[in-house]
Amino acid sequence: MGNLKVTMTDVNGETKTFDDVEEGISLMELAKQHGVAGIMGDCGGGCACATCHVYVNEDWFEKVGEPDDIEFAMLDMVADVMKDNSRLGCQIKMSPDLDGIEVTVAPASSY
Repeated sequence: MGNLKVTMTDVNGETKTFDDVEEGISLMELAKQHGVAGIMGDCGGGCACATCHVYVNEDWFEKVGEPDDIEFAMLDMVADVMKDNSRLGCQIKMSPDLDGIEVTVAPASSY
């Protein structure tokens, strides 16, 4: 078992904390495993849709970093709900540096 911690707030405002997160798993995979409302992950983690859009808590955004060009293009498809701290959950892989990360699932948009 892992020992990393992730806190996610779903689209309904319900916050769940996961304490045994494996290193290397993406936030999208974690959310799907636990049925986090609002995370669909339609493309399976290929950065080809925006159905795992999350807002990274501002305290964590510097550690997560900016999206690359491909991810930004996907986020641009949901520009109506995109924020400065928007990322795709499939592109955030858990590592010790992200232990304790907090994210909020973005509201659904027209994908």
